[in-house]
Amino acid sequence: MQPKQRVIEHIRQAFCETERPDDAFLQGSREGCEPGESVAPFIGVADWSQLDPAILDASYNALSFFSEGGFRYFLPAYLIADLQDRLQTADPVFHLTNGFSGKVVMLPAGQRIYEKTIGKSAFFNPRRYGAMTWYDYARCQLSVFTREEAGAIVAYLEYKWDADPRGLNAEEINAALDTFWRDRAANGPT
Repeated sequence: MQPKQRVIEHIRQAFCETERPDDAFLQGSREGCEPGESVAPFIGVADWSQLDPAILDASYNALSFFSEGGFRYFLPAYLIADLQDRLQTADPVFHLTNGFSGKVVMLPAGQRIYEKTIGKSAFFNPRRYGAMTWYDYARCQLSVFTREEAGAIVAYLEYKWDADPRGLNAEEINAALDTFWRDRAANGPT
């Protein structure tokens, strides 16, 4: 396992020149009031490295409502705060791994048990997006990261995997690393 401080420095280096989108382009969804309210604390923030982890944790749902560019720009603040054990609610691991693994869950309903596929091969809102799966959606959303940024994300996810004695996120982290992040870090655009 890499030392935590080395992973933090890797993240700082990889994201130090990432361009910040204009305020009008930080929000990814315009449906309802929650996206705007979630992203509002980041309006006018010129430097992700100066964000107080308390603001990040209180704004945990912004990770779901940032535009791709907003997510890319502010993610390193969340990663570093997480590595410093300063987050209690925000879960950057989820946002970097969701959609790369799948499961079938059994749902009891009266006398019957239904199988429900969740994750990778499940459709992502089929009425709206047709045959797009969660895997397709994850790849699309995360394709904004450069090779260098993806390398820092790989270091972060590997650290989180190594540091988790219970392996709570092991399956999701392994799937994300194996099916997307390691390849992106090796072959993504610079």
